[in-house]
Amino acid sequence: CFGFPLSIFFIVINEFCERFSYYGMKAVLTLYFTRFLHWDKNFATAIYHTFVALCYLTPILGAIIADSWLGKFKTILYLSIVYAIGQTVLSVGSINDLTDHNQDGSPDAIAVNIALSMVGLILIALGTGGIKPCVSAFGGDQFEEDQEKQRGTFFSLFYLSINAGSLLSTLITPTIRATECGIHSKQECYPLAFGVPAILMAVALVVFVIGSRMYKKVKPQGNVMLEVSKCVGFAIKNRFRHRSKKFPKREHWLDWASDKYDKRLIAQIKMVLRVLFLYIPLPMFWAVFDQQGSRWTLQATVMDGDFGFQIQPDQMQIVNPILIVIMVPVVDSLVYPLIKKCKLNFTPLKKMTVGMFLGSMAFVAAALVQVQIDNSNPVFPAAGQTQIKLINLGAVPATVQFQPQLLSVDVAPNNETGYMTFETSKLQSISIISANNKTEDLHLLDRQRYTLAFKWVPTDISSTWVKDNVTSKPEDGKSLVRFINNFSFPVNVTMGDMGFGVLDPLSVSNYSAIPNAGWSYTIKASMPQYTCTVDSKEFGYGGAYTISLDDCVEKKLIITHFEDIAPNTIHMAWQIPQYFLLTCAEVLFSVTGLEFSYSQAPSNMKSVLQAGWLLTVAVGNIIVLIVAGVSAIQEQWAEYVLFAALLLVVCVIFAIMASFYTYIDPNEIEAQFSKEEKEEDKNDQDSNEKKAETDSRL
Repeated sequence: CFGFPLSIFFIVINEFCERFSYYGMKAVLTLYFTRFLHWDKNFATAIYHTFVALCYLTPILGAIIADSWLGKFKTILYLSIVYAIGQTVLSVGSINDLTDHNQDGSPDAIAVNIALSMVGLILIALGTGGIKPCVSAFGGDQFEEDQEKQRGTFFSLFYLSINAGSLLSTLITPTIRATECGIHSKQECYPLAFGVPAILMAVALVVFVIGSRMYKKVKPQGNVMLEVSKCVGFAIKNRFRHRSKKFPKREHWLDWASDKYDKRLIAQIKMVLRVLFLYIPLPMFWAVFDQQGSRWTLQATVMDGDFGFQIQPDQMQIVNPILIVIMVPVVDSLVYPLIKKCKLNFTPLKKMTVGMFLGSMAFVAAALVQVQIDNSNPVFPAAGQTQIKLINLGAVPATVQFQPQLLSVDVAPNNETGYMTFETSKLQSISIISANNKTEDLHLLDRQRYTLAFKWVPTDISSTWVKDNVTSKPEDGKSLVRFINNFSFPVNVTMGDMGFGVLDPLSVSNYSAIPNAGWSYTIKASMPQYTCTVDSKEFGYGGAYTISLDDCVEKKLIITHFEDIAPNTIHMAWQIPQYFLLTCAEVLFSVTGLEFSYSQAPSNMKSVLQAGWLLTVAVGNIIVLIVAGVSAIQEQWAEYVLFAALLLVVCVIFAIMASFYTYIDPNEIEAQFSKEEKEEDKNDQDSNEKKAETDSRL
C-alpha cells in the first residue's frame, strides 16, 4: 500500500490506541488517588511514581522475553491481553457503588477499591512496559533491506501516533473525569475516565490481532543484554579469582573476560560502558521531569482554570505534548543551524547539560508560582487557636466585644467581618451590643472556624453559632455553599438540583459542593404561601460561600453573598512558563541523549543502551517517591527549590564528566576489527597452506 507493507498500518493504529490508553489513564491517576481514595498528597505522589518506575523497569523484561523466548509478536499479543485486563480491573476498582451498600456515597470497604486499583496498575505496568521495546522494533521488521526510506517514514508515523494518542487522551479523559456519574450518588466519573482507556486498549489488541496474518515474524535470536551481562559477570568473577599480585595486571578490567569471550564483543561492551557511565547522573533529570503528572497537577488543583472555558487541573499536562510538536522542528531547523552559523561547538553533551539547567529553572519557576499560591491562600487556625467570623443580618449596626477585653469590632448592617484569630484558652465570652445587649459564654474547640450570625429583633438579639467544619481550601477545585435563613419563618431551599432542606429562622445549612464552579444557579426558596427564585452570582473555583436569604419582593428572592473562603485567584496560565522551560529541557536532553547514545555504541548494542536509558527514568521516579516518603519539608515551594538545587548540582557534575569524554566512531572501530579479523583469517589460511605443503613433501 503506497510502497509500504500493509501490516505496518495495523501497528501504527495499535500504537495510537495503546498510547491513548496509557496517557489517558495516567493523566487522571494522581487526582484519583487524592480525591477518590483520599490519600494525602505525599503518599499519592509516592504511589504515582512507583507506578511510573515499574513502567520503565518492565521493558527490560519484555525485551528479554521477546528476544530469547516468545518472539516480538507473541510478546506483544500476550502482554497486551494482560494490559487490557489491568485497565479493566482499574476501571472496576474505581466504581464508587461497588461496596457502597448503605448508599451514602462513600465505599463501605475502600480496601476493596484500593486492592483492585493496585492489581490493575501492576498489570498495566507489566503490559505497557513489556510491549514498549517490542512494538517499534516489530514494525521495523516488516520492511525489506531495500526499503530504508519507507522504514524511516514508518518511524515518523509511529512517533506521530504516540504524540497524537498522548495529546488527545490528555485532553479527553480529564474532561470525562470531571463529569459526574454513579448509581446511588453522583461523583467524579473515574470508572468512565479509566473505562475509555480500557476500551481503547481492547481496540488496540483487536487491531493487532486482525493484522496477524500479514506480519513478518522474526524468530527469537537471543538477547544481547543477557550476553553482555554474562560477559561482564565473567570478567568480574575472573578478576576476583586472579586478585593475587602474581598475576599480571590487564589494561582494562573487562579484559579478564578474554579467556572466554572474543575481543570484538569485549571492545563493544567497553564502548557501551563509557556511555552508561555518563548515564549515572541522568536519573535526577527524570525525577524532575515526571513530576508534571504528580506535583504540578496537584499545584493546578488550587489554581483558577477559567480560560473562557474550564480547564481541568490534569489537562494542563497537555501543554507539554503541544509544545513538543511545535518546538522539535523549530529547534532542529532554526535554533541549531543558527548556533552552527555562530561557530559555537554545541556538542550533544553540552546540549544535555543545558537541558538539565533548564529543567532546574523550570522548578524554580514552579516554586515562584507556589509562593504566590501560598500567599493567596487563607490562614487557618493553628494549634491553640480558634477563628471567628461575624455576620450582622439585621438592619441595625452592632458592636461585638470579645471578653476578657480582647477585641471590640463594629459590624455594619447586612455585613460581615473576616475571620479573626484568637487564642482558644483566653477567649471566655462574647457581648453583642446593639439596640439591646446580649452576652454569651463561649466553649470553643481548638483549631476550628466558627461563624456567629446575629440580628436585632424587637426587644432582643437573635444569634446562632455555627462550627464551619472547613479548615482547608476545597482540594478538588470545587466550591462550597451553604444557606442561612434570615426570614422569620421556615423556608425550603434548593439551588439547581441540590436540596438544602427546610431551614428554621436563623439556622444554617451544611456546606454542599457546587457541581460546576464558574456557573450561576437558580436559588429557590419555598415558603408557606409562595415560592421565590433568583439567580446566584457565578461561583469561583476553590471557594466557600454563605448565602443569606433576606427577603422576597414580587416573588424575587433577595439574597446576600458572603465569602467564607476566597476562590482560587492564581491563574493556571502561570504554569505555562514552567512547562515551556521543562519542554525546552526535554528537547535538549531527551532527544539529544538518545541520539548521542546511539551514535556512540555499536549497532548490535543499541538495545543495551535503550535498556540503560529506560532504567535512568525508573531510578528518577524512585528518587521522587523516596523524597515524597521521607522528606520533612512542609512547604511545597521549598520542595521545588530542593529538586531545582539537586538537579543544578547534578548538572555541574555531568558537565565535568562530559568534559573528559572523548567522542568515538563505533563504525571505524568495528571496521578496524573486521580488518584485523580478515588479516588473521588470511594468516591462518597461509599457515594452513604451508602446513599442507610441508605434509605433502613429507
